Amino acid sequence: MTMAQICLLVACLLPLGCTWLAKSKGFGKRRRDGGFDNHRPREWLANLSGWQARANSAQANSWEALPIFMAGLFVAHQHQASQATVDALAMGFIAARLGFIALYLADLASLRSLVWAAGLAACVALFFVS
Repeated sequence: MTMAQICLLVACLLPLGCTWLAKSKGFGKRRRDGGFDNHRPREWLANLSGWQARANSAQANSWEALPIFMAGLFVAHQHQASQATVDALAMGFIAARLGFIALYLADLASLRSLVWAAGLAACVALFFVS
């Protein structure tokens, strides 16, 4: 596997990690005691607050960021771009996503948006490497 392929796998798993963080408030509790409600998961998640609510939002944003990253990798591969360049951009995207999630959890909105833009820039750059 190339580093870019490993980064793709990581990018696919990041939303699941965010979901785990969001749902952690309900782990070990019965549903009637506020534990996670698998019968109405979206309603339960909508009632979260604080960092768990932000983790759920980071999960949604991670899913939203995934298609452009995948498309960028696909185009870079089609253009037979240098693997080292593709790997570096993919690692940059993952670093930005990890930073984005951490900043989302910490409620640092302006810095989070800046890091989000860096991740987007890495994705866009994948379209232009050759």
